Amino acid sequence: MPKSMFTLCLLLAASPLLAQAHQPVLLISVDGLRPDYVTQADDHHLRIPNLRRMLVDGTYADGVTGVFPTVTYPSHTTLVTGVWPAEHGILNNTRFDPERNLAGAWYWYADQIKTPTLWSAARDAGLHTASVSWPVTVDATSIDTLIPEYWRTPALTDPVNPDDRFLMNAITRPDNELALIAQRTATPYMMGNDTTLDGDEVRTRYSLDIQQQHRPEFMTIHLSSLDEEEHLHGPFSTEANADLEGIDSMLGRLADAELHNFPNAAIVIVSDHGFAKVDRVTNLYIPFIQAGLIQIDKSLSGAPVVKSWKAQPWIAGCMAPIALHDPADTATRGTVRALLDKLAADPANGIEAILDHDAVAALGGFPDAPFVVTFRSGYCNGGAISGPLVTDSSQKGTHGYNPATTPEMRASIFVTGQGIAHGRDLGVIDMRQIAPSIAQLLGVTLPTAKQSALSLH
Repeated sequence: MPKSMFTLCLLLAASPLLAQAHQPVLLISVDGLRPDYVTQADDHHLRIPNLRRMLVDGTYADGVTGVFPTVTYPSHTTLVTGVWPAEHGILNNTRFDPERNLAGAWYWYADQIKTPTLWSAARDAGLHTASVSWPVTVDATSIDTLIPEYWRTPALTDPVNPDDRFLMNAITRPDNELALIAQRTATPYMMGNDTTLDGDEVRTRYSLDIQQQHRPEFMTIHLSSLDEEEHLHGPFSTEANADLEGIDSMLGRLADAELHNFPNAAIVIVSDHGFAKVDRVTNLYIPFIQAGLIQIDKSLSGAPVVKSWKAQPWIAGCMAPIALHDPADTATRGTVRALLDKLAADPANGIEAILDHDAVAALGGFPDAPFVVTFRSGYCNGGAISGPLVTDSSQKGTHGYNPATTPEMRASIFVTGQGIAHGRDLGVIDMRQIAPSIAQLLGVTLPTAKQSALSLH
C-alpha cells in the first residue's frame, strides 16, 4: 500500500539524527482538542489515522495545563510567547466593555501583545514566517504571509456585508495576497467568523497555497470547527467526533505539503484548551444589578443599556473577574465581597471559589481584578440581566474553567518529524513550555519565555 509523504518522512525519524540548526516548523492548533480524543481514540471509535500515528511516530503529552482563563485568545498567545496572560497582555477573548459600547470587540490586534512572539524571533533570525487565522495577529508585522483571524459579524446567522471581503484583503500580507489565493484556488475566503468544518476547509486550502507559493520555515494555522461542535453538542458527541475526523484529513494534507517542502520539518499539533459538559448557567449580572452595583437604563430603541456602574463581572468562559469602577473604592470592594460570599454559599449557584487578587496573580491572569469567580464543572457564566439567577444552558459543552482544578481543561500537544523521539509520553506539561520548545526546534531565541523546553529529540 502506498504511504503518504507524511508517513514516509515520519519513518525517517527512526534513525538517530542531530537536531537541525533551523528546523522548519508547522504549528497547527485544533481549537478545543482534548488529548484523550487521540490517546483514547479507540474508546470513541474515532477514525483519525494522522493523529493516531503521532502517538507511535512522535512525542506527545497526556495533557497540557492551560492558562487562566482557559479560553482561545489568551491560550493562543501563550502558545507563541511562552508566558502567562498577565505578562503578554491578552487577558480574555473579548475586551472589557462595561458600558457595552464596543460592539463585542475581541483582542484582535498583534499590537496588543506585550512580549516577543515566535514569529518575531523567527523573523529576526531571517526565517520566512506565515500564519492563517491565528488569533491576535491583525497587523502582525513579523509575519511575512498573513491571513489574520478577524471579523465584523459575530455570528454565522448575522447578515454579512459583502464588502467585508475587501476588508480581509486589506489586512492580509503581502498586499492583495488574499485575492490572489482566491484566484489560484477558485475558493473565496470567508467574510465572517466561519467556525464550521467548511470554514476549516477554506483555511486549509489557503494554507496549502501559501505553503506552495511561499515555503515558510515557520507557519501557524488555527482550525476552529471542533470547538464549535463541542459547544453545540458536547465533547465526544457524534457531531464533534465527525468534525475531528474531517480535521484529521486536513492535518494529513497540510503535513504532506510541509514535508514536501522540508523533509526535515517538525509537525506540531496543539490545542488551546480542553472541553467539559455544561448543563446550567449562572447569570451574575442579575445580583449585581439587584445590589445597585450596576444601573440599567433603556436606550431610545428600548434596549437595555448600562447607565452607570460601581462593580461588575467580566465574562471569561466559566469564570468572571470582577472589575471596580474605582479600584480605590474600599466600600464597594467590601460590598462585592459580601455579595459573592453569599452567592457562593448556595451550592445551587455552581460557584467553585472566590479567588482574591493574590490567588489570581499566582495563576497568571487578570492583574487588576480584586476577585475572580470560578465555576464548578457543569456550570458556566450566563449573560442575562433579568429573570432567574440560574437557568439551563443553551450549550452542551464549554471551557474557561480554572485549569488548576478542572482536568477536562487540559489541552494537547503532538509532535513528529526528523529527530523527534518515537512513542515518548511527556505526561502533563505546562502550556508555557511549548513556545520555548518550538524556538529550540527553529534554532531561534525567545528570552522572555522562562519555562524549560520539552524533551522532544
